[in-house]
Amino acid sequence: MGLLSAYLLANAGKRVTLLDRSAAGSEASWAGGGIVSPLYPWRYSQAVTALAHWSQDYYPGLGQQLLALTGVDPEVHVTGLYWLDQDDQADALAWAQREGRPLHEVPVESAYAAVPSLGAGFLRAIYMSGVANVRNPRLVKALRAALQGMPLVTLREHTSVAGFVQDGARICGVRTGDGELLADHVVVTAGAWSGELLQSLGLSLPVVPVKGQMILFKCAEDFLPSMVLAGGRYAIPRRDGHILVGSTLEHVGFDKTPTEDALASLRASAETLLPGLESAELVGHWAGLRPGSPEGIPFIGEVPGHDGLWLNCGHYRNGLVLAPASCQLLADLMLGREPIIDPAPYAPLGRLG
Repeated sequence: MGLLSAYLLANAGKRVTLLDRSAAGSEASWAGGGIVSPLYPWRYSQAVTALAHWSQDYYPGLGQQLLALTGVDPEVHVTGLYWLDQDDQADALAWAQREGRPLHEVPVESAYAAVPSLGAGFLRAIYMSGVANVRNPRLVKALRAALQGMPLVTLREHTSVAGFVQDGARICGVRTGDGELLADHVVVTAGAWSGELLQSLGLSLPVVPVKGQMILFKCAEDFLPSMVLAGGRYAIPRRDGHILVGSTLEHVGFDKTPTEDALASLRASAETLLPGLESAELVGHWAGLRPGSPEGIPFIGEVPGHDGLWLNCGHYRNGLVLAPASCQLLADLMLGREPIIDPAPYAPLGRLG
């Protein structure tokens, strides 16, 4: 959120300083799977759907733009997505018809024909064509490189923000370990840590850390031609044969230590979904912290009673898919432009304690 917000604002001619207490984009943005769709799009409100639809259309162009600018390919990889034996399949199909999305029931035999590596015993399948995944560590790398090439952007990593500088009710900067930094506008894009930052202003932002663990296999490049999801777990193919399997959903505060229990659970799910993974090389296991929020609806807009303070956070499980629309909406609001979608559902007004 921070990298892409800065990119869009600087492209509009604004001078932007981006602060990160660690390396930019090294938390949930790096750790997630990168599916350019909510896992179960039919289970979300129209507010999430509107952001997702806009972003899905935007991603291919963003990937090409960043590759041309930086030489780093975010790998927007269109594979489609199969859901297998989904309990609420009827809800999914009704949503797709209502929203005009290309999600359809397909004979399970066609799923097995398209994905020969699929485990035995699945009885039903629905499929949505056109769904992509983005290689999120490379997306972060490309955005960071793009910002470093923009004269209007200053990137200050390993710089912690301890609080805000106030002038009456107005927020006019932040306090860092290196002193105060003043600005006309301050945007909080701190993911799971956003609530902690706002506590210093006496504000209660309902964004909490929700741990997710992932594992990564290395297979042949043609092992998995499409993304697949069953039993709450998914497998995502990268172009070079890496297969991501995730994820857990854990409410354990800010602890992001990978655990043996999660590793065993994820491996079991992986081998049920794709038995060939039993003999595949396991090359990674990590955890990240999602910014959990009520109904997964992010906070985008200016904080009432605190002029100059803006939010773009609380995207829960859908930060990567919602980022382009969220950051474009934020930029539209900050620059006084006609917003791409109705901003009301995301406004902090009435949603903070």
